[in-house]
Amino acid sequence: MAASGLRRVHLLAWRDLADTEAGGSEVHAATVARLWTEAGLDVTMRTSYAQGHPPEASRDGYRVIRRSGRYFVFPSTVVSEVMGWHGRRDAILEVWNGVPFFSPVWSRCPHAVVIHHIHKDMWRLVLEERLAKMGELLELRLAPPFYRRAPIVTVSNSSRDEIIELFGIAPDHVTIASPGVGERFVPGDRKAEVPTIVAVGRLMPPKRFDELIRIAAEVRNAVPDLRLVIAGDGYMQPRLADLVRDLDAADWVRLAGRVSDAELLSLYQEAWVVSSASIAEGFGMTMVEAAACGTPAVATRITGHQDSIVDGVSGLLGATSREMVEHLTAVLTDAELRDRLTAGARAHAAAFTWERTAYGTLRPLAQAAVDAQAPTAP
Repeated sequence: MAASGLRRVHLLAWRDLADTEAGGSEVHAATVARLWTEAGLDVTMRTSYAQGHPPEASRDGYRVIRRSGRYFVFPSTVVSEVMGWHGRRDAILEVWNGVPFFSPVWSRCPHAVVIHHIHKDMWRLVLEERLAKMGELLELRLAPPFYRRAPIVTVSNSSRDEIIELFGIAPDHVTIASPGVGERFVPGDRKAEVPTIVAVGRLMPPKRFDELIRIAAEVRNAVPDLRLVIAGDGYMQPRLADLVRDLDAADWVRLAGRVSDAELLSLYQEAWVVSSASIAEGFGMTMVEAAACGTPAVATRITGHQDSIVDGVSGLLGATSREMVEHLTAVLTDAELRDRLTAGARAHAAAFTWERTAYGTLRPLAQAAVDAQAPTAP
């Protein structure tokens, strides 16, 4: 890495960790920035404005610049970087989260791109039809040609396969640096007294927490004392509350809202199983965090979950809601299966560290810097 000459890196991301809707992508970017800073790099993170937070701040030793709204952040970031308003830089890391910054077009320094997953059907779940079509067109057709020479880092094998297939990126341009698991995620002293499912994430349509509630209602036919706890906030909360009321499920479903780090750890430790009915994930960080706490998972068989869960070893994957019902019922009623998956979950989670993530994310950026220094053939 020293041969790269990298000292100052600008990291471009849609949202900051302080944003009320921050999720796994923001945790990933903030952790990588912290570890790069600890390793001696001067890191500046440029994101959109976060409600209630100053436009400039310092976090864990790196600079955070929060300016412009959710959509205008893209052109304003490009202008500020081209004009050099945020200071000198030796390299740029772009986090492409659906809408790109098009860094390969305008960057005159070494650059790399992080893509957690391709959004595909998610556009139609979060935007009205016209805007969804524009998002799909931008992500799947207009932007990819500009990125075909850029080093790309993604978080899982399945996401890598999709990027190669749908974006037409050469395989040797796409590397993997899976997210890590914090050291605080360890098994607790005891599990909940009754069968408990925990689900964690932003309350957004692609996460399908409504479907998970319906699935859990079916599981209760075989596990009548089942409890479901959903941790996270988002604009779907009122609709989920309505569904809980319509199903007369208030006595066994708890919408916990946004929880503290300590509360999240307790939920993982006490759960009998974690679950996700999401239709798209870059990796499924909550699945591995829970696994480190000795809690197996039951989730949809999608890109991301197929890497965060080893099917039959650390959890079970279901292609349909019916399979999810069957898998959850099995894990909650079969102690021997649950114990086997618990052991597999802990072993699987042990392979993921944030130090490896930070190194794997920096490596292609450093290689781009080395390549840029190589003399041009006459």
